[in-house]
Amino acid sequence: MAGSVRGSQLTRLLGDWQGPGRRRSGPEYAQLAGAVRSLLTDGRLALGVRLPAERELAQALGLSRTTVTAAYRTLRESGHLTSRRGAGSWTALPGGHRVGTSGLWAPIEDDEIIDLGQAALPAPPELTDAVAAAAEDLPAYLTSAGYHPMGLPVLREAVAADFSRRGLPTLADQIMITGGAQHALDLILRLLVAPGQRTLLETPTYPNALTAVLASRARVVGYALGDAGWDGDLLLSTVRDARARLAYLIPDYHNPTGHLMETALRERLPAAAHAVGTDVVVDETFADLRLDGPELPPSVATFDRAARVLTVGGMSKPYWGGLRIGWVRAATSITARLAAARVAVDMSSPVLEQLVAAHLLGAREQVLAARRAQLTARRDTLVAALRARLPEWRFVVPHGGLSLWVELDAPVSSVLARTVEELGVRVAAGPRFGADGTMERFLRLPYTRPEADLVEAVERLAQARESVDRVPVRPLRAPAIVA
Repeated sequence: MAGSVRGSQLTRLLGDWQGPGRRRSGPEYAQLAGAVRSLLTDGRLALGVRLPAERELAQALGLSRTTVTAAYRTLRESGHLTSRRGAGSWTALPGGHRVGTSGLWAPIEDDEIIDLGQAALPAPPELTDAVAAAAEDLPAYLTSAGYHPMGLPVLREAVAADFSRRGLPTLADQIMITGGAQHALDLILRLLVAPGQRTLLETPTYPNALTAVLASRARVVGYALGDAGWDGDLLLSTVRDARARLAYLIPDYHNPTGHLMETALRERLPAAAHAVGTDVVVDETFADLRLDGPELPPSVATFDRAARVLTVGGMSKPYWGGLRIGWVRAATSITARLAAARVAVDMSSPVLEQLVAAHLLGAREQVLAARRAQLTARRDTLVAALRARLPEWRFVVPHGGLSLWVELDAPVSSVLARTVEELGVRVAAGPRFGADGTMERFLRLPYTRPEADLVEAVERLAQARESVDRVPVRPLRAPAIVA
């Protein structure tokens, strides 16, 4: 179950489904069924959502109930809706439509391949000096055993100071250092979510977060992001209806869409979650990567009055992925429990890497200024190239983060990714960020590569798109059973 959607909310999601720019195909009920089906396959409407009653939707859309009844029947016949008499109707996908999101997807170590599969930057030049400075600090730590489950005090204090600088007063005891933000999420899931409990995720979302939730054997509840980001009323009603044990959200330059959650919704979210016993994990991995546009709103934890918000972050995106340092900010009772839980996994993070991270955070302004200037130029280059070569593709230019979330002109994301890889470009197809066969109309395109690579990648994407239209798509073969 992923909550319910009211008639007014579904009307907003459907938008101008009968507008003059829409292609008319068949009777009105068939058009309505097709519009709902498109919301599902594009991931704009989550699976397992209870749709409004036929009478309510008919009133909201200004249609006859007969039209809505026929549309619902059509959706049931195509497998996009399941119903129980007297209980309601829930969104679904036809049997067999499922895309797995787990499994290692390693970077390609080949200079001939333009790898846009990962939204990550190479190390900044300041890293070398940070390593040298950390090496000088290291002897003071060599007389101890080297196990620091909470993390080195010097790094915890630096991270806490950064939260305080952003307007969220934080003590070092509220910070636990981890082996990256992904490790932080894994520990939180181990501590707070039992198998079978619900975890609320946005769709699309960060694929490795979805993989971690599935590995914890939690039940995934989806909330679908719209073209403009979060629909506040719909998100809060989903939180109330789902009554999930945990919600994982990316409000700061969301991965992969780049959306930025407005302050008003951040303010309402913690109280709504607390009312139904839901802890909220806020992923701030991209919070330092504002490029332009509005100032970054206050952290969601700023509005937390019940210690139900856990904030995770790390060095991977703004600094370097090879520096496996992340953190959790939470109530001191929670960080102490997380530290106790982690000793069964890895004891503590490497001392030398923590010292390197502390020195890099000391050079924060210098590093981030250079990152932002570089990313702004690369983002604008990618935007210009796409508009010139693939003008039919749609996207919202993000004000921060590392990638564009591009809506294609047809649901060909997976076949396009396979085709363009033969031309020397690797991209992440939309289904990696969704679930159960959705997101086939989308690609994530990072702007982390040099500008010349981005222009060349778009040129090859345009060639691949033309090739997809010329060559019939071969159906995927059924996987072989190996015993």
